[in-house]
Amino acid sequence: MSGGGPMGMNLRSYTRDASVVERKLAPGTVRRVGEFAKPFARQITAYLVLVVIGAVLTIVPPLLAQRIVDQGVLKGDGHLVTVLAIVVAGVALLAAGFGLAERWYSARIGEGSIYALRSKVFAHVQRQPIAFFTRTQTGALISRLNNDVLSAQRAFTSTLAGVVSNLVSLVLVAGTMFYLAWQITLVSLVLLPLFLLPAKWIGRRLQAMTREQMQLDAEMSTVMTERFNVSGATLAKIFGRPEEEDALFSGRAARVRDIGIRIALVNRVFATALTLVASLATALVYLIGGHLAVDGRLTVGTLVALTVLLGRLYGPLTALANVRVDVMTALVSFERVFEVLDLPAMIADKPDAKPLPADAATVEFDAVGFAYPGADEVSLASLESVAVLDRRRSEPVLHDVSFRAEPGQLVALVGPSGAGKTTITSLVGRLYDATEGTVRIGGADVRDVTLASVRDTVGVVTQDSHMFHDTIRGNLRYAKPDASDEELWAALRAANIGDLVEGLPDRLETVVGERGHRLSGGEKQRLAIARLLLKSPRVVVLDEATAHLDSESEAAVQRALATALVGRTALVIAHRLSTVRDADLILVVDDGRIAERGTHAELLARDGLYADLYHRQFRDREEDSIDSAVLAS
Repeated sequence: MSGGGPMGMNLRSYTRDASVVERKLAPGTVRRVGEFAKPFARQITAYLVLVVIGAVLTIVPPLLAQRIVDQGVLKGDGHLVTVLAIVVAGVALLAAGFGLAERWYSARIGEGSIYALRSKVFAHVQRQPIAFFTRTQTGALISRLNNDVLSAQRAFTSTLAGVVSNLVSLVLVAGTMFYLAWQITLVSLVLLPLFLLPAKWIGRRLQAMTREQMQLDAEMSTVMTERFNVSGATLAKIFGRPEEEDALFSGRAARVRDIGIRIALVNRVFATALTLVASLATALVYLIGGHLAVDGRLTVGTLVALTVLLGRLYGPLTALANVRVDVMTALVSFERVFEVLDLPAMIADKPDAKPLPADAATVEFDAVGFAYPGADEVSLASLESVAVLDRRRSEPVLHDVSFRAEPGQLVALVGPSGAGKTTITSLVGRLYDATEGTVRIGGADVRDVTLASVRDTVGVVTQDSHMFHDTIRGNLRYAKPDASDEELWAALRAANIGDLVEGLPDRLETVVGERGHRLSGGEKQRLAIARLLLKSPRVVVLDEATAHLDSESEAAVQRALATALVGRTALVIAHRLSTVRDADLILVVDDGRIAERGTHAELLARDGLYADLYHRQFRDREEDSIDSAVLAS
């Protein structure tokens, strides 16, 4: 039987959540499953044929045993015994061959469907807007690509094959037993309720404990995930409570241990019950069949065949008793996967989208307004672990924003925290689309051009540039996969970090660690600038790229930025106003509006919000300098 013996199939079936049969599937789920299976149609057909052949072969050995005993042993025909023994061996070899072929098809279908589903879900999720990722629980999303995809895959292997194999086996075994001795067959079936009723009760216990085990496993995994990433480990060490952390994890692990022991015991009770009932049924067959054989109304070979067949009757019967749970579990998993695939990507290419011109470098905002999308537009309740998504509309965060950045100009965005500066820059790279007005690059509405060309044109460096747990070479080539080593070194030197990398033992092969934590803040920012230079965008967005750096690191990054911005249109969000005094245009953003615009000198002369921010920041830095001097003395 596919996916393990009858015992394993029954056990897995009874541990599944029976409540799934009460769930109403989304319309068209079964049809979509059928459409998904089309590429595997030939393989599934061949697989089912092999499953049927395997089921048929299960009744051949008992029938051969009947003939060996009745026609060979009892009649003293040694030649027939030899021939039939060879046939039994041949059937065993044939069954083994078909079993291997069945397993090969099962693996091809299973792994192929997993690959297809995972690839499709991953590609679709990658095209979701940033708002999707800000709302979604990462663990819940990964679970869709792992647990639900695996459960859906079983629809084509374990579940489908199990149903077909069990049905064929049940019909053939029961039919053969009725043909050999219908009275004994009916008597043996009388014991079936003695197993099914306790099995249902045990099954409910297993389902409840399995749900609890999954929850406890998730809680323990959460503790490990939060404490084992760099940020979590740093926080734990800063507060220095290792004994409390040990106790917290030990408590979670102990609960996982205890539930595991309970499940193991209940599983053993289940297995023992199945074995016991099968043994009692076998004893009953021996009792009744033995007396019939003594009276001459039943041959000894038939008795032997009946006892062998009986052992192959209870497995399919008990498995089919819970088949609705198996089928619905697979369908619900498919539905959960389709739920993600049906979530529309808010930022997508229009059918007639064209690439941006090669020289596009002008950035223009024309009466732009923006409100962040609602939860029901970009997320799923099941991915946020809430019952119902919040349907309230977000309040607008940008109002009538208009400005123009010419090629080669540096435009600075300054203003209080939460004023809307980052939102403005997000619209340039189409991380979001404006809800009012138009954002243009090179005179073209960004919604009318291809996303790929926008991403090629716009380069971004944030205040905490992300690095993958990879080598310096791998992180740089994320911007340009075919970059030569000469290009990598040129970018590193231009970003004022070439000498540092050359001094490392592994140079370009140095692994930067999770999120680049093996580098200092300034080193990571300069590496991000080198990555930007490799991409060679015509428009550069700097989102407070030096906000959290010390003076020395800031100076190094500023020198690297000076190289990176030459000849490029730049939008710079400035935390320290002293860094943008030479900007061609300074936009003062307040409450989602451009409150002031002009050069540094013009805005100071106006004595408005910018002047107030500048003088306050200058005063704060003077006070910090005095405090530092006092502390030093």
